[in-house]
Amino acid sequence: MTKTKPNINRLILIAGVLAVAAAAAVLTLMPRGGSGAELNLRAAAVTDADIVISLRDVTENARFYPAVIDGTQLEIIAVKAPDGTVRTAFNTCQSCYGSGRGYYVQSGGVLVCQNCRNEFTMSQVEVRAGGCNPVPIFAADKEVSGDSITVPVGFLRDSAFIFGNWKA
Repeated sequence: MTKTKPNINRLILIAGVLAVAAAAAVLTLMPRGGSGAELNLRAAAVTDADIVISLRDVTENARFYPAVIDGTQLEIIAVKAPDGTVRTAFNTCQSCYGSGRGYYVQSGGVLVCQNCRNEFTMSQVEVRAGGCNPVPIFAADKEVSGDSITVPVGFLRDSAFIFGNWKA
């Protein structure tokens, strides 16, 4: 019986494929952004439904809650401000939403508009309407219970127009 020698080129190819797959898995699990300074946590998307935010998931790191409402993609930001209050806003800039790049990415302790590059602390979220700010979701537009915040689908439908060109 003749022993066959393993094909070294085939073993190298298999090892290379496994290394690339492992690197891709690690990169997928890392926060976005080359420096690692950006931390952008995303919840599971909902479709044509209320967005329900569990208060236990809200921290000083902004969490993004995506939804598709009548075919329009939109997103809510929820974050805990330094005073302990939970703040909510749409993930779009009140001045830049029409550009398609008026959305926020957290970098360190601030949210940065990807169009105008203005930065907002977590204390500035849900404070005022108008100007170059994240579009606030005020108390009248959401329901707060002991353990969650619900943004009703009707309010999401009424607000979807600001996402017409979002991330285009």
